[in-house]
Amino acid sequence: MRVMVLTVPDCPNAPVVEERMTGSPTVLINGVDFFAVPGTPPSLSCRLYRESDGRADGAPSIADLREALNAADATADCECPPMDSAGRGGRGRLAPVAGGLRAVQQAVLRHFAATGAAPSAGDLHAVAATHGRTVIEALTDLAAEDFLTLDDHGSIRAAYPFSGAPTRHRVRLASGIEAWSMCAVDALGIPDMLGTDAVITSTDPVTGDTITVTSTQGRMPFLPRRTGRP
Repeated sequence: MRVMVLTVPDCPNAPVVEERMTGSPTVLINGVDFFAVPGTPPSLSCRLYRESDGRADGAPSIADLREALNAADATADCECPPMDSAGRGGRGRLAPVAGGLRAVQQAVLRHFAATGAAPSAGDLHAVAATHGRTVIEALTDLAAEDFLTLDDHGSIRAAYPFSGAPTRHRVRLASGIEAWSMCAVDALGIPDMLGTDAVITSTDPVTGDTITVTSTQGRMPFLPRRTGRP
């Protein structure tokens, strides 16, 4: 039997699952998601699990994990994809220097920080050309290694921690620039990454309440403030 745990980068609920079983918010047993809700679309966001009493939790309960494991055929052959090496050789989300990938990745992130939006191919042409690459080549390589994601037209959809499309998590930087983040944890990381003050506004996925957090130079001295349903 193979148990695979899938999470978005720095997901805060991953350690919870690792404590409850050796392995996070999406748990695949022999390639099957036993906790999938029919009709739920894929999402790069934190996942919630409902307890028997209706409460939401960031990871499956011990009882639910045991039930899923018991339901799986432990003796069946598993045609699961090979596991990726953890931590990308210690680089995390930092792209390799070779092929100009890191330079293009940093240009993408700087554009998000300066404008709040994803750069176009024209915005990246000069830096890619400096390394003897086309923009399409560099972005394709970065997407293949999951340093960013592209839409069906090859345009940048997201570059961790930024999202090029609206999400529930909005970060207003001290410069006045507003950007979307991939998830709540990414939103909290943006001020620290840029070394700037920011006001983070998120929508609670369960209640719909608006939650505001003020970050000062990457630190968050104030408790989140709920402002009610938007």
